[in-house]
Amino acid sequence: MVTAQKPIGSGFGASTTAAEVIKGIDLTGKIAIVTGGYSGIGLETVCALRSAGATVIVPARDIAKAKLNLGDMTDVLVDAIDLLDSASIDAFAARFLSRFDKLHILVNNAGIMATPLVRDERGNESQFAANHLGHFQLVCRLWPALVRAEGARVVALSSYAHRRAGIDFHDLNFERREYNPWTAYGQSKTANALFAVALDSIGKPHGVRAFSVHPGGIATDLQRHLSKSEIDSLDILDKSGKPIIDPDNNRKTPQQGAATSVWCATSPQLDGRGGVYCADCEIAQALPSDESTNMHGVRPRATDPVAAGRLWQLSEQLTGAQLPR
Repeated sequence: MVTAQKPIGSGFGASTTAAEVIKGIDLTGKIAIVTGGYSGIGLETVCALRSAGATVIVPARDIAKAKLNLGDMTDVLVDAIDLLDSASIDAFAARFLSRFDKLHILVNNAGIMATPLVRDERGNESQFAANHLGHFQLVCRLWPALVRAEGARVVALSSYAHRRAGIDFHDLNFERREYNPWTAYGQSKTANALFAVALDSIGKPHGVRAFSVHPGGIATDLQRHLSKSEIDSLDILDKSGKPIIDPDNNRKTPQQGAATSVWCATSPQLDGRGGVYCADCEIAQALPSDESTNMHGVRPRATDPVAAGRLWQLSEQLTGAQLPR
């Protein structure tokens, strides 16, 4: 049975923090991977999972920065990965599988936003490549460990920015249309949500469930490519440059921003569920395709199973990665 895209009454909300979500949950003996888990909401996700007893691995492009940011959390394992480099992804997965038999939680948290036009080694636009294709390949390579966990969860970081663009299957990599950084970002975030739809459908018989997440608007290093005018337009900083905190209006602290990822990764409220887009520690409301004001719900373009299946097949072609048949 497909999980309905409608709230379940979790009891949590926009102001909930990752620490509140993880309270009372025991992850002793569980293995978790959090990509980009050394800054922003990724770091807070790592802190929460670690506090519940999980062994956490942080794949990082910048090892030195990761270790510096993780500080005294020396039990967190840092290993190299570059989501724009297919060989790097395969090498990380091989090292993980040689050391660990199971993977209980995978949080695909790393990402880039509104970057100038750059292409990966295969010619794919970098936001789609890093945010979606790199994580798609990583899941395919780690699949045996996810299946062996007998109840694994995969969390894909999407965004309300899926409203900006669907998947252009005819010109995915901006080879014919004019490149727009925000259109490319929106396309990648729609891809993250559709990835969870398809993965959950495939993974359910194996005990692997998948969710996509809108974390909220948080002032982090994700905005490093934005101009001052673009940052001002997002309305996440006040005039003095300090973050604006207003959870009900989508402006959160990193601790609040990590809460939905942690909820999807660990909450017993989601046992037997999957393939849904979540926000504010809740299954998000399904919206009409023309809804433009609700930042917490999800449009049909990000939950369409037909588009999800099409994207999955295309991702296999673009990466050469497949789940074992």
